[in-house]
Amino acid sequence: MSQSIKKRTGTGKRVQPASETIVEVPVTDHNVKKTKKYVKEVDAFDSAGEKEPEYKYWVALSLVTTLAFYVRFTKLGTPDKVVFDEVHFGKFASYYLERTYFFDLHPPFAKLLIAFVGWLIGYNGRFKFDAIGDSYIENNVPYLAYRSLLAIQGTAVVPIMFLTMKTLGFSVAACLFSGIIVCFDNAQVVDSRLILLDATLILSVALTMFSYCKFSTFRQQPFSQKWWTWLLATGVSLSCVISTKYVGVFTYFTIGIAVLHELWILLDYKKGLTLQQFSKHFFARLWALIIVPFIIYLTWFYIHFAILTKSGPGDTFMSSDFQETLQESPLAKHSKQVQYYDHITIKHKETGAFLHSHDHVYPLRYEDGRISSNKQQVTCVDVDNALSDPNNQWEIVPVAAQDDGKKGKDVFTNDVVRFKHVGTGGYLLTHDVASPLKATNEEFIVVFDDIADKRYNETLFRLKLDVPGSSPKKQNQRKKIKTLATPLRVLHMDTVVAMWTHDDELLPEWGFNQQEVSGNKNIKSKENVWTFDAITNLEESDSRSKYVPKKIKSIPFLKKWWELQGLMFHHNNQLSSTHPFASQPDSWPLALSGVSFFNDNESKKQIFFVGNVIGFWLEVCFLSIYVGIILADQITLRRNYHLLNKKARSRLYNTLGFLFIGWCAHYFPFYLMNRQKFLHHYLPAHLIAALFSGGLVEFICSDNSADAGNISQRRKKVKMTILVGTASICIIWFFFYFRPITYGDVSLTPAEVKARQWLDIKLHYAK
Repeated sequence: MSQSIKKRTGTGKRVQPASETIVEVPVTDHNVKKTKKYVKEVDAFDSAGEKEPEYKYWVALSLVTTLAFYVRFTKLGTPDKVVFDEVHFGKFASYYLERTYFFDLHPPFAKLLIAFVGWLIGYNGRFKFDAIGDSYIENNVPYLAYRSLLAIQGTAVVPIMFLTMKTLGFSVAACLFSGIIVCFDNAQVVDSRLILLDATLILSVALTMFSYCKFSTFRQQPFSQKWWTWLLATGVSLSCVISTKYVGVFTYFTIGIAVLHELWILLDYKKGLTLQQFSKHFFARLWALIIVPFIIYLTWFYIHFAILTKSGPGDTFMSSDFQETLQESPLAKHSKQVQYYDHITIKHKETGAFLHSHDHVYPLRYEDGRISSNKQQVTCVDVDNALSDPNNQWEIVPVAAQDDGKKGKDVFTNDVVRFKHVGTGGYLLTHDVASPLKATNEEFIVVFDDIADKRYNETLFRLKLDVPGSSPKKQNQRKKIKTLATPLRVLHMDTVVAMWTHDDELLPEWGFNQQEVSGNKNIKSKENVWTFDAITNLEESDSRSKYVPKKIKSIPFLKKWWELQGLMFHHNNQLSSTHPFASQPDSWPLALSGVSFFNDNESKKQIFFVGNVIGFWLEVCFLSIYVGIILADQITLRRNYHLLNKKARSRLYNTLGFLFIGWCAHYFPFYLMNRQKFLHHYLPAHLIAALFSGGLVEFICSDNSADAGNISQRRKKVKMTILVGTASICIIWFFFYFRPITYGDVSLTPAEVKARQWLDIKLHYAK
């Protein structure tokens, strides 16, 4: 965003406002020399025409802000159930409120904001957002307060965009058009109405772009109060971006490229700066854009650690030294070390059901004609009296090579064990026989005496620590197993399947309508996780029956931060598993993909996350037109044809070039990532493309020719009105046409659903 230099005429005083086409600046603005030699400069963010009255800007700003508020707060309480990733970020807010330690891949800033709202209204965080579809009303959750925070942030994005365009010197129509693209984008609206992090991220990106553009208007007043204010505001906004999600580094790329270009211009000896003066510029930016944001970034982690002082579900990710800094939570107080020959109950994490067996066998032949082993059934039951029923209890027995018959030996993860059923005395076994409901899975049974001895190897199971996305080294570590606290995968040694259950289909009457237990060949599935829930034969004389508070240790903050930082980066890189709604970056700009956020089988209502196709396609058109204009200009310049005047070329390469680079920096790096990717990753790039689109519309409606005389403002306004008006009407129409799947408040007929299956959008209930 350099500024072309011309000879100075006139008084040398700076023309206000800064957004006007020509500003006259003395060389002494850089404190080089006290001389009367001046230069005339074309502002990098110059105006394309005569400045419009201020009241028009404020009327348009009020209008688009009101519209943004309306579309984001309408039906905010619908649905009154947990939606999509609210299961994660709502849960994290509850953990903050209970002060129990958790682990997440994202920095804490946005999550702390959500938790702060809960704290302000006095919520205790007892609801854990366990599953999509859980009722907020039945559990008395202040979800409207949470969603309002994000809706406010989503609303604020639109006026900030408008003011950014105004700062860049664009007309009211251009400002309004950029705001409308985001205001009525279905994806932006959905993401700013739910308990997610994206509204905070998008707002932070918008504030960064606005602050840097404001800073650029004071370039010719270096080190003045306003210059420092907006430079520091840019740094604070950058910190908010990177403190919300690590994809915020792309915003750093955008501003970094602009700053490096500016410093390169200042390094030019023609600017008259000494190396000492240049160093002052360099270190001012280093302080404001790197050091200050990093300090703020660390501050959020300091608050994060200061709040999360109790042991919680994130303990297993951390080192033992880190865990020793945490107080024991109520969960940890009831957690007991598991030892061999303990009688335990085993609980499935996904369904909450307990591993069970009883003195009944599988039928010899199932309804579909398949033959079973005709041995004792193994099922899962969802009961309140699991501890009192011996059929829900299992004795954990060591393998023969380690079995000395003595009690008191701790059980560790990665141990190989046997499970003896307390109720009937047999041993748990799985084998290569199809399970009752899942023919591809293995059947679980209980066998006795001689059969158990003969089939000894088939009764062996390995207790694998479940740490999602972790390295094999982390998964293979030996940790003491505690009730309630240690997530496990129970892997069969002989056939390498994982013990699994499900509640989507129950066993028939011969299985008492209980849950099937089977061997899952997909051992990495998140549905394979179990915990040892309780020890039922713990005697009062056993030291484990008495609670002994652990001694709390302390380690330096930076050591804790460094450990957590390494784990966050590691697990981010491990997110390579498949997802039915994951997509690749090439599908994003044209809104060819989407994500199912919520669907209700009873009411046939759904929320589908998809962009405003018309708005997305218009952005791609304008980006393509810009590339064509740049190529045409460069080719004609090579032949010494000057088709554009200097003012237009400055705007094309500086202002629009800055926004185009910002879009590229927020989009193309995703092609280099191997992790899971979704459409929401494109939203920051979509925001910047909206700014760019408004600017390019004004550029192509203006008279930019080299021989242009007095520009016909009336002709330009007519063109702008037609183009912006037509495009805006189409964008708004699409938004309201897709409104039922944006708000999830209306049931559509199959025909109405099919009519909205544009491009590659796959909606529910089309049949």
